[in-house]
Amino acid sequence: MSIIDKLKELVGKNPDRVKGGIDKAGDMFDQRTGGKYADHVDKGQQKAKDYLDRPNQQP
Repeated sequence: MSIIDKLKELVGKNPDRVKGGIDKAGDMFDQRTGGKYADHVDKGQQKAKDYLDRPNQQP
């Protein structure tokens, strides 16, 4: 099983936890950069969540 398959399985079983991880990672990045890139991070977080919400992306 490849790492991509494992990630797809993880997302399929725990989409809310994965979204929480996206938020947590983005918030940590904001904290470490002093919010310098907050707008870019927020856009990236939202795009990642939107991607996960697409029905054909979850197994």
